[in-house]
Amino acid sequence: MANVISMAKKVAVVSALVEGCSVRSTVRITGVSKGAVLRLLLSVGNACAAYQDRAIRNVAAKRIQVDEIWSFVGCKQKNVTEAKMEAGICGDVWTFTAIEAQTKLVISWMVGRRDAGCATEFLQDVEGRLSNRVQLTTDGHKMYLTAVPDAFGTGVDYAQLVKVYGSDPEGATRYSPAQCLGTKRVDIIGSPDHEHISTSYVERQNLNMRMNMRRFTRLTNAFSKKLDNHVAMIALFHMHYNFARIHQTLRVTPAMEAGSSQHVWSIRSEEHTSELQSLTNL
Repeated sequence: MANVISMAKKVAVVSALVEGCSVRSTVRITGVSKGAVLRLLLSVGNACAAYQDRAIRNVAAKRIQVDEIWSFVGCKQKNVTEAKMEAGICGDVWTFTAIEAQTKLVISWMVGRRDAGCATEFLQDVEGRLSNRVQLTTDGHKMYLTAVPDAFGTGVDYAQLVKVYGSDPEGATRYSPAQCLGTKRVDIIGSPDHEHISTSYVERQNLNMRMNMRRFTRLTNAFSKKLDNHVAMIALFHMHYNFARIHQTLRVTPAMEAGSSQHVWSIRSEEHTSELQSLTNL
């Protein structure tokens, strides 16, 4: 007979993961085996993705900010070989996120390649979750010039915030950004309000992801080894961020501020656990 993890142990595992612990440190903290931690992550992550897909709909947003963040699965792109690809998907992956500037709700996210095809698929999903016309801001990446019109047509006020960089600072490491000399606000579609052309909130959300998901930390061996686990962790992180973590400025969760939830979720709540159990077998 297979060992059954108690609810207290499940809560401890999920709590550790959403606070940025690695899988191995979660094993040491909770005493749950690595295989059991990964199975629980996959099950809960899939449930979280399904729940948010259903709950975050008809969002009355005003200003959406979109960006993408780099990570990798298995190995970096330069180290990908045919043998590694046969063993499973590996190489660089990008996580697209769309955040609403007022409620701080992450409306949608997607893991894929940094190209116009994935950007279009992602933005089509964002557009399908909105109930009204919005102002959209992205960075100056060229893929968005194709992706945004394909997803929204002319039904959006879209602008790009293009950063102007100088030369690399002397003696800088490869992870040090070049000096930003300024930004340019470029109108692309409609009539965006220049006062609100910004990517500050979504860039801050990128930092949240790096700090609260160990597999996003650079220069470590904590990177994801399998794509399914990577996607599951991102779904779990956003479920906790949107529904369970009280925003310091809002004093409520982003989902409550956006009207997608009426209460603060808890990892320990039997009521909330039963809601997720209705979508998958936990």
